Amino acid sequence: MNKELKKELEILAAQIRIGVIESTYNAKAGHPGGSLSIADVLAYFYGKEMKYDPKDPKNTDRDRLVLSKGHAAPALYSALAYSGFFPVEDLKTLRHIGSYLQGHPNMNTVPGVDMSTGSLGQGISAACGMAKGAKYLGRNDIRVYAVLGDGEIEEGQVWEAFMFAAQYKLDNLCVIIDSNGLQIDGACDEVMSAEPIDEKMKAFGFNCEVIDGNNLDEIEAAFEEFHRSDKPFAIIMETVKGKGVSYMENQVGWHGKAPNAEEYETAMAELNAALAELKEA
Repeated sequence: MNKELKKELEILAAQIRIGVIESTYNAKAGHPGGSLSIADVLAYFYGKEMKYDPKDPKNTDRDRLVLSKGHAAPALYSALAYSGFFPVEDLKTLRHIGSYLQGHPNMNTVPGVDMSTGSLGQGISAACGMAKGAKYLGRNDIRVYAVLGDGEIEEGQVWEAFMFAAQYKLDNLCVIIDSNGLQIDGACDEVMSAEPIDEKMKAFGFNCEVIDGNNLDEIEAAFEEFHRSDKPFAIIMETVKGKGVSYMENQVGWHGKAPNAEEYETAMAELNAALAELKEA
């Protein structure tokens, strides 16, 4: 990608991270760690990869994105807000009584959300159905993306869905696995290791790339491979949980905990400084 686009995407990723902290702090609840780790790929989705119209979020020609790891809703909401689907200021209402921004994505209330998720393992099944539906209708131009967590893929339903994708040759489906190494109960390799994820994906009929999921150049290269793939495609993103906030990085305790006032100030200072540096570069 050219320098101008890369800078735009870096700025969007920084804004998404700010939105994650802003929303979880004001909610006094939420999942910042796994939201921060996927900010870069969400910036790429909404800044370059996906076909969508924030003024017409139900347009039938759009690409679909299913956040199968639904607890990372703060990141998705932030990406949608900064992409024009609804006001950024509304992020502060996350999980508040009466707010349309619930703790997990709700396609009935949030513009731009393509599938209600939260029960881990179910989002990828819905994504497979969307991809199969597009194929059935002859709409090979519609792509479907599903973001899963590395803890989530311990669910058996996930692998049933992967078998379905291979059986029906869903080359319009891209599975993104956020491999940050941590889940709510600890390190994934200690709780229930799914490794080697890439070899398993290939065995289940996918083409597969392993990348640094916090590196936009590697993200772009992986999606270019997806566009050339004749099979369902998997991107295993090795990421840092809590990316961008120093005291949250690689700390399992930040899987599902909101920052307090002091922690909020520290996080916002770091993220706003990073954003300012990007804008000045």
